Amino acid sequence: MSNPGGAAISAEQLKARYVGTGHPDMTKYEWMTNQHQDTYASHVGHYDQLSYMAVAQNQAIGRTRLEFLEKMVQPCGPPPPTKDVERLLEERE
Repeated sequence: MSNPGGAAISAEQLKARYVGTGHPDMTKYEWMTNQHQDTYASHVGHYDQLSYMAVAQNQAIGRTRLEFLEKMVQPCGPPPPTKDVERLLEERE
């Protein structure tokens, strides 16, 4: 890949520039969250897609936009517990 100046762009530069491009230690939850947030952002950013979704849900466009923006906060629900949290919970018992 190259940028407009013609110089090659490394994978590290792409990952720094674009959120959600992934890394080797990315969990399934992080990947799904990025996919859902990108989808909601696309629907909100493209008026035609947003109006299509609003008609399909029988709602006003503003209501649909608000719901999509709210879903972008945690689109896949709360994050799963990590091994560190599970270990701390076991130590308390």
